[in-house]
Amino acid sequence: MKEYFSLIKYIQPIWYFNLLPKADVYPTYIHHPKANRIEDDSLGLDHNYETERAKYLDLGYRYWWKGGMNTIDLRGLKQFDEDFQARLTLKDQYIFIRKHWKPQWAKYVFFRRLLAFKNPYREFEALTATQHIKYSDLHDNPLEFSRYKHFESNLVKTGVKVSVIIPTLNRYEYLQDVLFDLEKQEFKNFDVIVIDQSDNFDASFYKKFNLKIEVIHQHEKLLWTARNKAVKFTDSEFLLFFDDDSRVEPDWISEHLKCLDYFDAQISAGVSISKIGAKVPKSYSYFRWADQFDSGNAMVRRSVFEQIGLFDLQFNKQRMGDGEFGIRAYMAGVRSVSNPNAKRLHLKVSSGGLRDMGSWDGFRPKKWFAPKPIPSVIYFYKKYFPIDFAREGVILGVVMSNVKFHHKSSKSMISFSVLLTIILLPKLLIQVARAYKEANKMLRKGDQIEYLSIGIGKTNRLVDATP
Repeated sequence: MKEYFSLIKYIQPIWYFNLLPKADVYPTYIHHPKANRIEDDSLGLDHNYETERAKYLDLGYRYWWKGGMNTIDLRGLKQFDEDFQARLTLKDQYIFIRKHWKPQWAKYVFFRRLLAFKNPYREFEALTATQHIKYSDLHDNPLEFSRYKHFESNLVKTGVKVSVIIPTLNRYEYLQDVLFDLEKQEFKNFDVIVIDQSDNFDASFYKKFNLKIEVIHQHEKLLWTARNKAVKFTDSEFLLFFDDDSRVEPDWISEHLKCLDYFDAQISAGVSISKIGAKVPKSYSYFRWADQFDSGNAMVRRSVFEQIGLFDLQFNKQRMGDGEFGIRAYMAGVRSVSNPNAKRLHLKVSSGGLRDMGSWDGFRPKKWFAPKPIPSVIYFYKKYFPIDFAREGVILGVVMSNVKFHHKSSKSMISFSVLLTIILLPKLLIQVARAYKEANKMLRKGDQIEYLSIGIGKTNRLVDATP
């Protein structure tokens, strides 16, 4: 990883685009006029920065967040990298923080830097010298893909085969509405593969729906095993992952296909509107490169699994399995687009699913002295990110975990969470130490990623997957 705006590690440490993929050509926010183009005439260089490198990096960052879908050729990057050799000044770093995050975050960065034994005089000088920089909302006036609305997708017109994959656990009441929504889909050439892990498995439940449903009864409650099993079970080229507590509109499948077709993408990352939790991010309202993968609402070309493998079974009964798959795809140069038109309402019901296996929040375990965060979170962080970014991801997650999702935009509640962190520090240190111990065991064991065999097809309608 090269150092760009390195202070981003204190605020946005676990962001896919902090990393440089292994592929030669990949989606990026990095901009240089010799490598890619900015197609928004309203964006220009910010001359508050001291170095040319900072000006271009900031321009690329703003363009990315407004929906600019630049790619870069790593081979070309090496040819003009001399233009990027000038080290960013500390003042450049603080300008970037002040410009793109609310004022309290510059103070947070300052105090984190002091705790890391950075030169207090230099830090204070840079902090005060950038007080005039005003916060600018990255999401104002996003790019409009005006031709998308009238685009006629060949994938939709030709009726390619789609398989909708739904793992379920003790949620027949909600799964019923999910399947009724699928009955209403405008796009018709799809089947539904349900991996049913319910305690009281009911095969007759599925007979009342006017759908092509393949049911696999899985005795073990293992989410990522279930999703992998469904991928191997079907030979469909387009795999649409869905949750058992969600609602969607009739154009849901066709909008996923249309997005893949229009952007020549391999993943259509649909957005999830939570009934419970934080407010909907502004970035969910427009197309952009995806920086997350939600396995409850995403369409993936089969070729992606052939390229990078299936879901990592290390995440069974834990969290972040979809995040790991998403970053693995990004690191391979896969084009994944955040799709605002393929949205779902995520009910986040209080029973069944992950609720039966533990907390759905990686930083809020249910038991008082349980590892915090859940060990798979640290496993994921350490597997992909530099050690300092992984560490800051854990620190930030722990500090912010003392308040619920819908309070995390409140300055007063964030301050309260910081205060609670200080008060509970001895307990939190024990929890974090336990989490690191278990995560390191996972890292020594290595990932459990199976690669997809070509030519796997369907078997019978109802499969009893007894281990």
